[in-house]
Order: sequence, then structure tokens, then C-alpha cells
Amino acid sequence: MQRQLVERELSSEGPISSGPRKGRRSATVNLAESPLTWLHSRGHLSDVQLAAGEQLRADWERAQLSPSLTMRWDPVRVSGGAARGLSASERQIAAKQRFDGAVAAAGPGLSDVLWRVVCAGETLPDAEKALAWPVRSGKLVLKLALDRVAGFYRIG
Repeated sequence: MQRQLVERELSSEGPISSGPRKGRRSATVNLAESPLTWLHSRGHLSDVQLAAGEQLRADWERAQLSPSLTMRWDPVRVSGGAARGLSASERQIAAKQRFDGAVAAAGPGLSDVLWRVVCAGETLPDAEKALAWPVRSGKLVLKLALDRVAGFYRIG
């Protein structure tokens, strides 16, 4: 698989995607590590399905829904809040509401594999095995779920 390395600047407010500036800390990220990107690069997902999955994952991360073991010591974002009119807590709540709406739009039978692949980062074979599904059935179900999520986010 082709690696897609991107430099992300690390600031006290979190990662900045515009690229590193001189004298700042940065990290190299491989964008091709996502199971969605892997499926898209092999022609199994359309551009709309990839965009829907990335939007769902972005809302998952903005809502800070991933499990944590201890108290969160993340720095509080202070810049940019006034421009959008929402505080950091309000943006987090809005992301949680969008995430819940998108998962509900996918439906109860499709949301399991959607969450496992998009949010948890599991590969399709691992998700199929965990859900006790037949081999190669997860791709079809994931594509249906991503189509519904794209409709929810009005992508396409």
C-alpha cells in the first residue's frame, strides 16, 4: 500500500493541518492507515462514501467519544471560538448530536460495522469476525451504511 505521509503542526490548541512552520513541533501522519482509505484506494468505496466516513469519524473525534482511561488533560482551545459563536463545549455537544444522527440514519443493522470500521479503526475481516458474519459480507453492509450516512450529511 502506498504511504501518504503528511506533516501536521502541533500547537497548544491541537494539531494544525496547514503544515508546519519553522521552529514549531510537528508530527508525520500516514493518512493511508485508515481502513476507509485502504478500501477507497482499492476501488471498493466511492469518493462520496469515503467523504461520509471521514465526516463521521471527524464528528466522533470532535465529540471526544473515544474511550479514555484517565481524566482528560487536553489543552482547552481558546482561539476560534468567538468566530463561530460556540464555546468548545457547545461544539462538542453539536458534534455528538451529528454523530448520533448519522448512526441513527445508518440504521440498527448497519451501524455495528460502521462504528467498528470508521470509528474504532478495525479492518473489515476483524469486524466481520467480531460480529460473527460470513466472510466478505461486511463490505456490502459498510457500503450501504456509508451511503445512508452520506445522505444524512448531504454529501454527494
